[in-house]
Amino acid sequence: MIFAQKAALACMLPLCLAACSTADKPETKSASKAAVKVPAPFPSTYKAYPNVATAIRNVTIFDGEGNRIDNGVVLMSDGKISSVGGADTAIPSDITVFDGAGKYITPGIIDIHSHLGNYPTPSVEAHSDGNEATSPTTPEVWAEHSVWPQDPGFSRALANGGITSLQILPGSANLMGGRSVTLKNVYARTVQGMKFPGAPYGMKMACGENPKRVYGSKGRMPSTRMGNLAVNRQTWIKAQEYRKKRDGGKDFTRDLGMETLAGVLDGEIMIHNHCYRADEMALVMDMAKEFGYKVSTFHHAVESYKIADLLRENSVCSAVWADWWGFKMEAYDAIPENAALLHNSGACTIIHSDDENQIQRLNQEAAKAQADGRRMGINISDAEVIRWLTHNPAKAMGVGDMTGSLKPGKMADVVLWNGNPLSVYSRPEKVWVDGALLFDSTDPKRRPVSDFELGQLGEGDVK
Repeated sequence: MIFAQKAALACMLPLCLAACSTADKPETKSASKAAVKVPAPFPSTYKAYPNVATAIRNVTIFDGEGNRIDNGVVLMSDGKISSVGGADTAIPSDITVFDGAGKYITPGIIDIHSHLGNYPTPSVEAHSDGNEATSPTTPEVWAEHSVWPQDPGFSRALANGGITSLQILPGSANLMGGRSVTLKNVYARTVQGMKFPGAPYGMKMACGENPKRVYGSKGRMPSTRMGNLAVNRQTWIKAQEYRKKRDGGKDFTRDLGMETLAGVLDGEIMIHNHCYRADEMALVMDMAKEFGYKVSTFHHAVESYKIADLLRENSVCSAVWADWWGFKMEAYDAIPENAALLHNSGACTIIHSDDENQIQRLNQEAAKAQADGRRMGINISDAEVIRWLTHNPAKAMGVGDMTGSLKPGKMADVVLWNGNPLSVYSRPEKVWVDGALLFDSTDPKRRPVSDFELGQLGEGDVK
């Protein structure tokens, strides 16, 4: 196993693992909405690692909601943030204390758009499980059923990027790609052991070039953008009809795909839509109003700056890159000032990765976007920029009341950086998930190493 080779990590593994079981569920008839309301297909077995009451003092705090505290104190206990304040914050005597002089604290970094586990390393065809590219609409598939927990990308994201939570999405070949899943970045043998407790499901949608290319090349609909919208609308009409039958009080035949779409219409499953062009985002928002659902976030969204006011008015977030552009036609109007313009307009701004390497440097990506804004006269504080990586993605994923900012009562998902996190020279020094110290750059026993790295000097048993 990927993580079993490290004795220190192995001693922690049993602490977050529990036995799983699932009862067979019929796929035929049910008489009520409650009977077909689908939670996780297996009982969630996520358990926090044992945690130690901890204080970090003399540290600069970015709380994730735009606030900064100099010479501050953060207290964690029982897996939660218990206190955040200035130098006069009382520190209990029976607590582990770290001195943060010259260092910075943020909430755990959250990647709203990842394919770790579904496209794991090594990147070979046998591991390619993110796109069910057999029909333009596959809302019946669930990304979690493809997640390989041994993907070394998880530990790299924790250690190099301070990633404590992430959303795993299906790929973008399909108009409706299936359910996403939100994970805590903890070590587990099964995806059930990683699932974020209480997180709502998302559903991945895609517009533009990808679906029309994939299915148009097969000589079938959709092959155009108008075909994209037509197939979407036809499918939503079917979902409305299914929902009506479901709520009618009579027996009906279950349909896994329609259950997901009905969950969207019920407001229980959040829409995450891959979309590049501004005009298409506007059309998708019109379609959402037509069928009575809401788009949580447009992903990639390289032209969001063109309709920042519409996105703000409709409370739709944009998850964007700092500067990716030009790799296909719908990316040609991307500009590096996109994030800054969105933020300046009051629209919800998120920096995402969509990449197993970039997830390790989201702090640097946010810093690039901040600098691009500054060059055009938009000055955004460091504390506000951190919001793009923490509070905003948490809200857009439906977990903002549990994580994403350093507030008493929230999960103790915390990163201690060895310098300003928006500096290219800074890296995570320590990372806590639910108050448990899972990464410590100063302690070899808490530096995760995968089988792919054991041959490197300084790692594993190599001398």
